[in-house]
Amino acid sequence: MSDTAIKTIPVTKKTWQEISDLKQPGQTFDELLSRMAEREKMHRLANDLKRIEEEEEFPDFKPRYIL
Repeated sequence: MSDTAIKTIPVTKKTWQEISDLKQPGQTFDELLSRMAEREKMHRLANDLKRIEEEEEFPDFKPRYIL
């Protein structure tokens, strides 16, 4: 992998164990963390959409037509 960066991320022993426990056999930490990041983004999006729906904060939308 040409875009691989080797980084050290300090975590507690407890956090390291929790992350390690989530890793599936054969799965790399890169794959696990990438999947976790994607899930977090989806979770945040869902929460934002729910909040917007509850507050009824819908922005004005004026479509543009290109002829």
